[in-house]
Amino acid sequence: MVALELINHMIPPLKPTDDGHKAIVWMEELRMNQLPVIEKGRFLGFINEEIILEENDSKKPVNQYYLDAEQCFVTEHQHFYDVIKVAAQHESQLVAVLSDSGIFQGVIALEDTINAFAESTAVQEPGAILVLLMNQRDYSLAEISRLIESEDVKILSSTINSDPKDAAMLRVTLKLNKSEVSHVTASLERFGYRIIGRFQEEEIKSNDQERFDLLMRYLNI
Repeated sequence: MVALELINHMIPPLKPTDDGHKAIVWMEELRMNQLPVIEKGRFLGFINEEIILEENDSKKPVNQYYLDAEQCFVTEHQHFYDVIKVAAQHESQLVAVLSDSGIFQGVIALEDTINAFAESTAVQEPGAILVLLMNQRDYSLAEISRLIESEDVKILSSTINSDPKDAAMLRVTLKLNKSEVSHVTASLERFGYRIIGRFQEEEIKSNDQERFDLLMRYLNI
């Protein structure tokens, strides 16, 4: 899914001539703490509720307040992973979307991106999750895929993160298309891969059911 498909058309942009009061009213209605500001189709940045309240003068036009995160944008064809990355870099709940020619198209709320991820095949499809720990120089997704697919299992998604305890190591998280993967873990371990996490859907559902049963018993007391 690309940025253009995630634009939230319920979030309007402000003009530089709009005043702080209008910005605050819109933010309250939308339950947000920031809004985009544009001028003649050009994205200027975001105005934050906190800045307006600190100024203690909501009659001032928006262009007299400090605007931040003017670089918090993606182009319309970028992937939603890029949206999450940009939002995290700027610690913003909104990301502006620009056309290839730099014209403002709208904004994406971070929660819309999270919803898009939750609806993706990798999340919705049942299957186990494996977490592997390995040296960076030993990482090869092609080799890992070959071993897993030799066991008649597919990788739905993969993510890579540096190990917080050792920068030379990687944590590779794999979502697979099957829940029973003991034969996969055996194969990976046979070829020297270290598995530090294993989560199977049946186990998760069982744990959730146990918690639900405990809660119901508590409420019946």
